[in-house]
Formats: sequence, C-alpha cells, structure tokens
Amino acid sequence: MTLALPWGIMKMTNTGGIVLSHTTSVCPHCLKRIDACHHVRGGRVYLEKVCPEHGSFRTIVWDEAENFSSWKAPVGLSSPARTQTKIEQGCPFDCGLCPDHLQKTCCVLLEVTSRCDLRCPICFADSAVQTQVDPPLSTIREWYEILSDRGGPYNVQLSGGEPCLRDDLPSIVELGRAKGFPFIQINTNGLRLSHDKSFLKALKQGGASTIFLQFDGTQAEIHRRLRGRDLLDQKKRAIDHCAEQEIGVVLVSTLVPGVNEHDLGALIRFSLEQLPAVRGVHFQPISYLGRYPSVPNDSDRITIPEVLRRLENQTEGLLQQKHFKPSRGTNSYCSFYAHYVVMPDGKLLPLTKRASDDCCGCGQESKGEGSIRARDFVSRSWRYGAALQESPTTSSVSLGGWDMFLERFQNYSFCVSGMAFQDAWNLDLARLKECYVHVMSPEGHLVPFCSYYLTSAQGRSLYQGKQGNQK
Repeated sequence: MTLALPWGIMKMTNTGGIVLSHTTSVCPHCLKRIDACHHVRGGRVYLEKVCPEHGSFRTIVWDEAENFSSWKAPVGLSSPARTQTKIEQGCPFDCGLCPDHLQKTCCVLLEVTSRCDLRCPICFADSAVQTQVDPPLSTIREWYEILSDRGGPYNVQLSGGEPCLRDDLPSIVELGRAKGFPFIQINTNGLRLSHDKSFLKALKQGGASTIFLQFDGTQAEIHRRLRGRDLLDQKKRAIDHCAEQEIGVVLVSTLVPGVNEHDLGALIRFSLEQLPAVRGVHFQPISYLGRYPSVPNDSDRITIPEVLRRLENQTEGLLQQKHFKPSRGTNSYCSFYAHYVVMPDGKLLPLTKRASDDCCGCGQESKGEGSIRARDFVSRSWRYGAALQESPTTSSVSLGGWDMFLERFQNYSFCVSGMAFQDAWNLDLARLKECYVHVMSPEGHLVPFCSYYLTSAQGRSLYQGKQGNQK
C-alpha cells in the first residue's frame, strides 16, 4: 500500500501495518493520559494505545485508509482571546479554556436544565438520572456576560436535559438576544413543540433562531430503539408547527450501526420535502459519552467515510461523496459538510466548492478566521427561509439571473453536515485542542465538548456534574 501522507516518513511495525502519526490519548478505564498512534491495518486507520495498568486498546477511526490523508485540510486556527485556567496537569485536565487550546470558540452549549422527559438508552449528557435544580436566570445572565467578556458573541445552543421543560426558556432566549447574541438555537427532542404552539410562538418572539431537533430517522422502530418509544408523529408535528411559526429546523440524527444506518437516504428525502422550514440534516455518528448500552467495539461504530458512502448510495447519487468537505474551522477529522441549492426540478446544485460557502468554517478563509466564518455560516443558513410568493418552475423562470438565484439560495439552500464527537476510546488530544464547540460549566468555564462529556468505561466523568473540579 502506498499512501501520500502529511506526517512525513511512514514507519512499518513489527506487528504489521503502518504507523501514520503519534499523538496522545487517555485510557478508557482510568482516564490517565497515555501515548497513542494512528495505525493502518487492513486498509483501515485505527487509534492504538497502551495503558500500563489496563492494557492495550485499538479503535477504528477511519475505514478508508487511502483517503485519510487527502481528507485533511488546513485549519484557520486562532488562539482564544482570553483563557481562564492554568496549565497544571495538561490536556484534557485543565480545560476552561487553558493556554494550550488552539482555536477560538464558535458555538457554546448552555445546559439550562438536567431534567428530561425521555430516558433514552443513548445520551451524551446522561440526562434525567441525577437531576439538579435548574440554574436561575441570574446565573444564565452571568454566563452570557462571561461569553461576552471572553470574545463573544458566539452562537449559543440552549440544551440540557430537555430545555423545553423550562417554562421560562423564551425569557432565556430573550435575555441572550438582549446581551448581543444574534444566533440562539434550541437543542430539543421536540415533544413540547409538538403540542404547545403558544410556547413555540413565545420562543420565536423571544428571538430563537433555529430548532435543533432530535430526529433519528423516518421509521417508528428507529425511535423505539434509540428513544424508548415511537415518537415519529410527534416529531413531524413539531416540524409542522415550526413551519407555521417560520422558524428554521435542523434535523439531528444520531447514527447507530444496526439501528438507522440504512435510513440516511430516506431522511434526506424527507427533509427536502420540508423546505423551507427544514434547513438541513446534521448527522452525529454515535460517540460513547455519558449513557450508552455497553463498552463499544468496532462494529458499534460508523466512521465518516462510511456515512458519506451510504449517503451517496441511498440517495442514488443525489448526494455524492465528492460534494463533501472537512471543516477548516476545527480539526478535519471531526466533521463533514456539503451545501446545496435545491433546484426547481428537485436536483441539488452543490455549492461546496464556492469560495463564498462556509458551512462549519469551510471555504477560502485566511489564517485565524475558521471559527468566525463557521459561526457566520451557521447563523445565515440554519434560519428559516422566507417563503417565495410564487415557487419557481422549470418552465417559468431561468436561474441564470443573479437576483433569482439569490432568492432561490435564501429559500431553498440545504446543508448536510455531521460531527464525529470523540470518546474515551478514540480521543485524540491533537484534535481536542482544535475544538471550537464548547460547553459552559456551572463555574463559568468553557470546556471543549468532548472533554466536558468524556466518560470512562465505568461511567466516571472528568467535568460534567463536578462543580469545582476546574481550577
């Protein structure tokens, strides 16, 4: 096998295969920092590491070794404007952010409740297990002020738990907008939105930008297996109600092998039928954080190349692997995206290669602008598109006119993206240091998502639910 690798000289091991690079990770059991390497075996790339106490671990991270290096793209890195913690124990134990972090914040997740009206078998936040008192508005006001002081405004995601269990959620949105945060999305299972139109209207009036809607597939059985019961009709009603209120929706699908990896194409087609309310689909290959059924093996994982292959095959080429690019705002191996305009005949015009296109920080940005351009693109593209007075048809309009193209772009643009969060088995600290998705801790520290929710094989967390553990 011959690979064009960006890491320099390849090293053959005495156990076979090729070492691509050396990095640092943690032991899945004790969470101590240990050395690791990326290793090619049988045409796949694995993260391999050895803990002196708990033994060796090998986890697949990329199932097409031949395109592993070509996926890597330059990242527009820029150190955070202000850090809050000192380097004492080293990554990932000094998060807050510490001076070793390499990327500015793009999106901040605020956990406004730990309560939830579901008990999903899979939950990165392990919600509804040990519920705590909801943080008061005064605390959330302080969080917004901290974000402003730390280089904001950033894109904000109100999460939990299930944030819609808070009756004052519209006030939290309104407070954020008053503090100068122009894009606030609600990360929700949609159950309340499916029956409480007045609550959704209040969210819209308060300034909510987008509903980040848990939507794992188009089949009832998928919801039963991942969420405990059939929620499909409720999810669809939530989308209908968002369309009535003209608030944008992004469908968020957790991909679990053996459960819904066969349904990607159907989910894309369903989403396109919901334009202009549904602005895109965001896939999250399962990461073993928080609550999960059992210790994972390789058959329990789905890597980015497999997701892209399935998208192309299941849409019969409507989406193609060549349309997708990695982020230039965070580490290339964390995410993927493609951006389209839906044409009057139903075909998709890919915009991914256009310099003006910047989903998740991709595009021709100069050094240091990656997280900012990602923030701006999401803010533009995930909002509701104003409905056209007359829908263009192939016989009545030509899209050669720039004005008409802009109108089509505004109302019928569609983004397909994904984020491959890391867990204790596949954590690469080089990736973690380039993370731009951060969580606000109860103490007001910004912690990269994958370290905040990092969970050992025994369920121990480094950060979540441990007030005062940050320095």
